[in-house]
Amino acid sequence: MNAQPAIRAAVAAIDVWERQVRQRDANPAHVQEIFGEDVFTERVMQQRLPTEVYNRMVATIHRWEPLDHSIADVVASAMKDWAMERGATHYTHWFQPLTGLTAEKHDAFLVPVEGGGAISEFAGSSLVQGEPDASSFPSGGIRQTFEARGYTAWDCTSPVFLRRVGQSVTMCIPTAFVSWTGEALDKKTPLLRSMDAICDQALRVLRFFGDSQTRRVSATIGAEQEYFLIDRNLCFARPDLITCGRTLFGASPPKGQQLDDHYFGAIPTRVLAFMAQAERELYRLGVPVGTRHNEVAPCQYEIAVRYATANVACDQQMLVMEMLQRVAPQFGLQCLLHEKPFAEINGSGKHLNWSLATDTGVNLLDPRDETHTNMQFLVFLCAVIRAVHVHAALLRASIASAGNDHRLGANEAPPAIISIFLGDMLMDIIEQIEAGTPTKTLKKGALDLGAKTLPQIPRHAGDRNRTSPFAFTGNKFEFRAVGSSAAIAWPVTVLNTIVADSLDAIMTRLEAEAGTNPSPTARPGAVQAVLKEVIREHGAVIFNGDNYDPAWHERAQRERGLPNLRNTVAAIPAVRSEESVAMFGRFKVLSEVELQSRAEIFLEKYVKRVMIEAQTMASIGRTRLLPAAIRYQSELGEAVAASEAADVDTPDAREMLEEVAGLAGRFREALGHLEETAEGLTEGTGSRAEHVAERVVPAMERLRDLGDEIETRVAGDLWPMPTYSQILTIK
Repeated sequence: MNAQPAIRAAVAAIDVWERQVRQRDANPAHVQEIFGEDVFTERVMQQRLPTEVYNRMVATIHRWEPLDHSIADVVASAMKDWAMERGATHYTHWFQPLTGLTAEKHDAFLVPVEGGGAISEFAGSSLVQGEPDASSFPSGGIRQTFEARGYTAWDCTSPVFLRRVGQSVTMCIPTAFVSWTGEALDKKTPLLRSMDAICDQALRVLRFFGDSQTRRVSATIGAEQEYFLIDRNLCFARPDLITCGRTLFGASPPKGQQLDDHYFGAIPTRVLAFMAQAERELYRLGVPVGTRHNEVAPCQYEIAVRYATANVACDQQMLVMEMLQRVAPQFGLQCLLHEKPFAEINGSGKHLNWSLATDTGVNLLDPRDETHTNMQFLVFLCAVIRAVHVHAALLRASIASAGNDHRLGANEAPPAIISIFLGDMLMDIIEQIEAGTPTKTLKKGALDLGAKTLPQIPRHAGDRNRTSPFAFTGNKFEFRAVGSSAAIAWPVTVLNTIVADSLDAIMTRLEAEAGTNPSPTARPGAVQAVLKEVIREHGAVIFNGDNYDPAWHERAQRERGLPNLRNTVAAIPAVRSEESVAMFGRFKVLSEVELQSRAEIFLEKYVKRVMIEAQTMASIGRTRLLPAAIRYQSELGEAVAASEAADVDTPDAREMLEEVAGLAGRFREALGHLEETAEGLTEGTGSRAEHVAERVVPAMERLRDLGDEIETRVAGDLWPMPTYSQILTIK
């Protein structure tokens, strides 16, 4: 068996897809006409709900006032009518359990009545609360298998939407998911709690500076999603891609990304058609997709969504990942969201752009022109600096996964050391504060491009740093270390909570120094004194240089005391540390039980992921790669024997035979070692995770090295799987 049939099918697929797509959608509607058409938006509410009910809903959505249960029946009835008019037959509470994916249980609107007929029914109680079985979702010990009851609760701040799959239309209700005893079993519940926490602390800052108008401060998120697209036929010919989402074997191709010719290059025709269709489907769901382009690696692309309130953005990000994977097969493609599908080729991440906005429309991380006088902004800035420094290990743990372990620290991703980049302008102001009183702000300049027909363009006061894991980028911070397959709700929850903690710490000092309502003359001195202390205590986390430089890694640990947690097993203990337990508990984001359960789940997931990969690798090695090597060895042996029988000296063929035989022998030994190591797991999640990280992963790496070397020796017509060269060039 070889890979040729899959390759021929992949090439043929390129010839037929365009005709099929043209026949399916000959006259597409304008995107403005379809945007949000499958969403129960505020505009739809206003049209379908009584004014009083609509006003109460708006109060909950925008001012986060408690949900008025008395209006649930009216809202549910309007929702049902709207959904059924658009073809919906079922509804589901759509939630994010600790699997990292979404979950749903569909219930029909149809209810039989006496006499053999049926009616459509959807009560307010069904909208507000559901009761899925909680026993089979990860709980980290919170729930036993026999303790099955769980509850979903409507998050009315995230809009209801319709999911269309073929002829099936389902009304999806974003919800939280908790156990019978009330512990959070999902990612949304702590996210919403963290949004309350950061709102409360941000309002303290605003009140201190005399703002009495703002009623709500929300974290806002804009997420950039990287992903790979490969031909579906080639994917199905690779058991590792099907099972694990990444290649476990694969020699580097002659042409990878060395020429830097893929980044921002012309988008391949089939890929562009896929992007357009995925965007249209997302537009229908009200997801404001803003950017698409080629990424650095061959077959790698990016889609970015415009800003939204944190919980809405997290829901939209889940829809983006689901939609990419759902639409790709329509074009004969497979979407890979794994952080590192191909060794020696750039992996995929998710850039998390985070800011704070008031309900009056103010971005609290906008430095404005005279930044050195914008004391309110500097308080928020220093709170983020303190948060990243004090909780660097927790922030690193928030993006830890088996997939991200392959990416962090490589040339396409930030290192595992968490530092913060401010840029020249902010760094200059920070140094002024530390030295005394800030008196100036570095100004933007202009670039004269030298040609009369080209305009002068404005130049920022500082450059950008693409190697920093946490960088200020004008009016927001970009957390660049999040993995491409991750649900962003957990890192956003951590970020919200640690900044809330730092705002609390700074405001406690400021209020002690100047009172809760200081005079305009007393305020500047108090702010400068406190921020000077904060910068001196936490400025070690600021680094504006090359984060890839080995000298920085050494200096960061030795001189600045920054943690370098190289893998998931080293990072996760920060989740259950005393400091984390105290902080999450103080802001009522996660109880100790909830936090401990998450640490257990993260480690358990790491073990299971790697063990699935190890077992898949062993299966491929024993049933595909080793037989291919032996077949080639046999062919070489027959050739050598035939030549010698004819009295022809073939030293090259004999050398090749000995080389392949030696490789096959070493491969077989490494394969046996991996299988033996994978069977040696101990009891206890922590011990199992350490065993996997310290023994199984190195055994996998050794086997891969030998397998990839064999690939470069065995005849191409005998190789049992599509190679990197084939996968990354057939588009």
